[in-house]
Amino acid sequence: MSKIYYTLTDEAPLLATHSFLPILKAFTKSAGIEIEVPDISLAGRILANFPEHLKDDQKIPDALAALGELATKPEANIIKLPNISASVPQLEEAISELQQQGFAVPNYPAEPKTDEEKAVNSKYARVLGSAVNPVLREGNSDRRAPKAVKNYAKANPHRMGVWKADSKTSVAHMNGGDFYGSETSVTVEREGKFRIVFYKNDSSEQILKDYAPLKAGEVIDSSVMNLSALKSFVEEAIAEARKKDVLLSAHLKATMMKVSDPIIFGAIVETYFKDVFEKYKDVFAELDINPNFGLATLEEKIAGHPREAEIKADIAKTIESSAKIAMVNSDKGITNFHVSSDVIVDASMAALVRGGGKMWNKDGKEEDTVAIIPDRTYAGFYAAIVQDMQQNGAIDPKTFGSVPNVGLMAQKAEEYGSHDKTFQISGEGTVKVEDENGNVLLEQSVQNGDIFRMCQTKDAAVRDWVKLAVNRAKLSGTPAIFWLDKTRAHDREIIKKVEEYLKDYDLSGLDIRIMDVKDAMLETLKRAREGKDTISVSGNVLRDYLTDMFPILELGTSAKMLSIVPLMNGGGLFETGAGGSAPKHVEQFLHEGYLRWDSLGEFLALQASFEHLAQTQNNKKAQILADALDEANAKFLATDKSPARKVGGIDNRGSHFYLAMYWAEALANQTADAEIAAKFAPVAKELQESEAKINEELIAAQGKAQDTGGYYHPSSEKTYAAMRPSATLNAIVDGI
Repeated sequence: MSKIYYTLTDEAPLLATHSFLPILKAFTKSAGIEIEVPDISLAGRILANFPEHLKDDQKIPDALAALGELATKPEANIIKLPNISASVPQLEEAISELQQQGFAVPNYPAEPKTDEEKAVNSKYARVLGSAVNPVLREGNSDRRAPKAVKNYAKANPHRMGVWKADSKTSVAHMNGGDFYGSETSVTVEREGKFRIVFYKNDSSEQILKDYAPLKAGEVIDSSVMNLSALKSFVEEAIAEARKKDVLLSAHLKATMMKVSDPIIFGAIVETYFKDVFEKYKDVFAELDINPNFGLATLEEKIAGHPREAEIKADIAKTIESSAKIAMVNSDKGITNFHVSSDVIVDASMAALVRGGGKMWNKDGKEEDTVAIIPDRTYAGFYAAIVQDMQQNGAIDPKTFGSVPNVGLMAQKAEEYGSHDKTFQISGEGTVKVEDENGNVLLEQSVQNGDIFRMCQTKDAAVRDWVKLAVNRAKLSGTPAIFWLDKTRAHDREIIKKVEEYLKDYDLSGLDIRIMDVKDAMLETLKRAREGKDTISVSGNVLRDYLTDMFPILELGTSAKMLSIVPLMNGGGLFETGAGGSAPKHVEQFLHEGYLRWDSLGEFLALQASFEHLAQTQNNKKAQILADALDEANAKFLATDKSPARKVGGIDNRGSHFYLAMYWAEALANQTADAEIAAKFAPVAKELQESEAKINEELIAAQGKAQDTGGYYHPSSEKTYAAMRPSATLNAIVDGI
C-alpha cells in the first residue's frame, strides 16, 4: 500500500481540506493509495507539546516530529499545505481558544521568571514562528509556475498597479550596525562541536548555547544587529517619510525570524512612539508592556487603566504629528505597527510592487511609502526592483517571462535555521563561537540590547542545491543565475563551494552564472520584460522572497506555484503555495459562507506526488491518476473554475466539484487501465448529469454566517458540515 501524508494545517487551507479530502480519498483507493492526515496545525502543535496538561481523550501524537523523521526516509511522500507561522499574539489567541474549549494548556509566559515558566516558554518556542518548515525541509526547493498556469495567466492577465515616474516610494535600510555589515563567516574543516559563550566586560561568562555538532565542510556565520544603530536609522527613516510627505511602513519576517525580527519590530515601534514610551514608562512597566508585540497588545493591556484615555490621546497625537503610518486595515484603524505578523516582507513588498509602489493610508487611499527593511542583506533586492519599476513602469503579465527558483533550504540552511542560535544580549562584551578544544571559530563585540545571530549551512545541502540547479537548467534549457553577493561574508564562502561543485558537471551549452543580488535582480527583470525565462538559484531567505515576488507579478498570486522539494534521502515533499491571504478568506467564510481560497496549488502538488509514487514505488496506477489529474487541471484552468470573489459565484467547494468531475472524466476516458476506466465511467456520468443540481446546492449554502466551532481549533464535525453542503455531490463521492 502506497501512502501520501496530506497535512492538516490552519485557516482557509484547513477549511478547504474538509471539502477536498473526501474526494481525494475516494479517487486514490483505485490506485491502492492510502491518505494519512497528520495534524500540524498551530493548535495541533500546541496540544502535542503539552500532553501532561490534558485528559487522556484530549492527547494527540506529535505529528510534526513524526513527519520530520519520515522526511529523512526514502518512502516519504508529504503534501504540505500553508500553515500559521505563529507570532506571539496568534499563539496567545490559539491558547485562549483551546482553554475555552476545555484544554488545560498553560498560558504563554512571554518573559519567564521561574523555572516552571522557563520550561513552558521553551516548549512554546517549538511552536512559535515557522516551526513546521525547518523540520520538514530535508531537501532543496524546486519552485515554478506550471506551463498551463503560466499560459492561463498570460491569456487572462491580472490587474497591475501603475508605476509613475515621479513615485516617491523607496526602501530605507541601514548603512552600518546591521547583520550584513557585521557578518563573519568560515567553512569548518573537520567534524566537531561548537558552543556559544558571552564573555562580559565584568569578567563573568554566560553560555548562550551549549555544545552542538558541527559537520566537516559546513559554513557557519555570526552577525550582530546593533540596537542603538537600528534606532538611529529608524529616526532617519521617519524624518525621510515626513520630508517626502509619504507613508512610513515596516517590512519584516517576524514569523519565520521569530527571535530577531520581533525585537527589530519593537525597536521601530518604540522609536516612533519614543515620547509615549518615555512619558508612560512606569505605567508600561507596571502593565508589562513590550513594544515587540506592537500597538495591538499595548492597547489591550492599557484597557481599563485609569490613564487609558490619556495614553491613547498621546498615541494619536504622535501619529498626527509624525510620519503617516501605512495601514493594514484602514476601516478598523489597524496600522502597520499594530502586530508584527500582519505585514510579512515577502508578501507585503510583492503586493507593494504589484500595486504601483502604494500602500493604504488611514483614509483607505493609496499613497507612496518609505519601506523600512533595516538589514541590508536583502533590502538591496527590494530597492533594485522598486528602482526598476520607477524607471521602466509596471510589468505586463501578458508578455512577462517566468522566474522559477531553485532554493537552498535543506537541513535548516542559513538564517531560517538560526532561531536556537539567536539571542538578545544583556550587557557588554564579546560573544564567541568556540569548538570543543576552546578554539574561537567566530566572535562579535556586543552592546546591551544587541541581537547576536549564528547560522549554519551544511555542505551536503549546498552540493544537492548545485546539482538541482544544473539539472533544472538542463531539463528546461533555461539560463540559471546564482544570486550571491561577493561583498557578503557568508556568500563568499558559498561562492567558493558553488564554483568547486559546478566543476563536477558538463556545463557545455548551459548558461549558468553567479551574480550579486542587485545585478541578478536587474538582469532577471530585463530578461522577463523581454519574455525570457531565468532560473533564480538562491539561498533560503531569498528563496522565500523571490517565490512570492515573481509569482505575484507573473500570476497575481503565489498560491498557484508548483513547489517540489526532492528530499535528500529519496522522498518527496510537495508544498502548495502561500497562505498570506488565508485569514481574510476565513473571515469572509465565517461571515457569509463563501470561501475564496483557491486549491489549485493542492491539485498541482497532488499531481507531482502521484508521479513521485509511480517513479519510486513502481505504482503504475498512481501514474494514471497523475496523468488524469494533469488533464483535469488543464480543463479546470481552461474553463476558469477557480473561486470567484463574491457570493453567488463559484467558491472553493464548487471548484472542488469541478475538479472531481474533470478528473473522473479523464480517468473514465484513459485506456491504460480498463478497471479504473470502468470504475470512473459511471461516476463521471453521474457528476455530469447532476451538475446543475450540485451547483444549486452549493450556491444555496452561501450568504449565511457559518459556525465551525473555532478559528484555530475548529470542530471537525461542524467544519465538514459547512464545507460539504451538497448532499448530491456527497452521495456520489462517498459511493465511489
